Amino acid sequence: MSSLGLKIIDESVQQANIWINAVDAGTGWENKQRAYRLLRTVLHVLRDHLSVDEAAQLAAQMPALIRGIYYEGWNPSKTPVKLRTPAAFIERVQKDFETDPLGDAPDAIAAVMAVLRAHVSAGEMEDVEDGFTDGVRELFG
Repeated sequence: MSSLGLKIIDESVQQANIWINAVDAGTGWENKQRAYRLLRTVLHVLRDHLSVDEAAQLAAQMPALIRGIYYEGWNPSKTPVKLRTPAAFIERVQKDFETDPLGDAPDAIAAVMAVLRAHVSAGEMEDVEDGFTDGVRELFG
């Protein structure tokens, strides 16, 4: 056990903060709550588009707390939801920002994807991104 509790929990919280801070830095917002919401939303949009197997393979490379956020509210029987255009992807992300719209959604989405690329294997990210059309992949930076 660590000084704060269980080591695995402490490390997961630390890793989650690293991811959220990286999204916050990537967007330039200086608003961790909003960065967390963006991370959660983009993860959910990705997850819902992927096949169940691919969604699970991506989750396997996430820290435990991020993985929990990723799976929160998931109903695999209603997936995959295929998003074929950048506008459809952005619309799904913007739903969680109705009261606080994203000024530049493509840049915000690219910031989250950059964090994923920094923490998930290149092969897995290639598999994830290959599931999207060329137009949607352009959003990923």
